[in-house]
Amino acid sequence: MSERKIRVLVAKPGLDGHDRGAKVIAAALRDAGMEVIYTGLHQTPEMVVNAAIQEDVDVVAMSILSGAHMTLFPRVKALLDAEGADHILITGGGIIPEEDMAALEGQGIGRLFGPGTTTGAAVEYIREWFAEHGRDRELVAQ
Repeated sequence: MSERKIRVLVAKPGLDGHDRGAKVIAAALRDAGMEVIYTGLHQTPEMVVNAAIQEDVDVVAMSILSGAHMTLFPRVKALLDAEGADHILITGGGIIPEEDMAALEGQGIGRLFGPGTTTGAAVEYIREWFAEHGRDRELVAQ
């Protein structure tokens, strides 16, 4: 039996209407063999978490360019934790200062990527995380 594909939800929460980067990363993850669900623009944290649970994803990758990263990442994490889905990696990127990236990492958010990051770096990070932390969905459901 072949190894199952990594399932990634690419989300664009908040009021930011620029989604080119989210679409580029979604395509790169698909090209790397992952199953990708893209939520579209203007998602609330609740919508992102509902989609993550419904789609049974391993990773939520959020693109935030609006400056709301210190609110949106922790809110999505809190909602996932409340749903018992703390096994889902939260990662993403956008215009995020280094000190905010460090603060979010301290809150349990995965690696965040800024402008100029290659898509290969994001793919590699998700693959490495999944190899170390990925779980069979059947075990998580129990």
